[in-house]
Amino acid sequence: MQRKNSIEFFHIPYLNSKVSKIFCKPRKTQEKQLREAGATVIYKDAFTGTVTDRPEFDKLKSELQAGDTLMVCKLDRFARTANEGSQLIQDLIKNGIKVHVLNMGLMDDSPTGKLITMILLAFAEFERDMIVERTQAGRVNTGNYGGRPCKYSRTQKEHALELLQQGYSYGKIEALTGISKSTLYRYKRMKI
Repeated sequence: MQRKNSIEFFHIPYLNSKVSKIFCKPRKTQEKQLREAGATVIYKDAFTGTVTDRPEFDKLKSELQAGDTLMVCKLDRFARTANEGSQLIQDLIKNGIKVHVLNMGLMDDSPTGKLITMILLAFAEFERDMIVERTQAGRVNTGNYGGRPCKYSRTQKEHALELLQQGYSYGKIEALTGISKSTLYRYKRMKI
């Protein structure tokens, strides 16, 4: 009797034929795909594909044995780079572990299989890099680098500092502008 387990990470789930192991994004549709593929137990890890330290994934790799099949929801969630993904797939295949990508099929050690794997991993890496590049460009264009937006405009800050230079006390400026004393101290230090 085959026992089927599922290991689901934040971006990646797996499967094998003796003990099914699954690695995918914990979204309802992907979890449904995994369950339909035969997964019965799901382990979750809150790491993305861009993080190198993935303890649950490392645990999964250590549990896989020859004859097992590792199922992955999507190839682009499997590794950060094409080289890393290719090496990981080749190592698994060399150890007798089959790699099945749910949206592509079974990866094998044939020249055609290697070519297709490398092309798809390269596209996945390219797509990830393009997303990062567009996000960074958008942040530069909008001036939004993350964090909470400033509560006071540059004009309000300058006005408060002018009042300070005119001899108003911090308490009086706070009462007039609504800008707290600690914020005024910080603006003065930063000189806006």
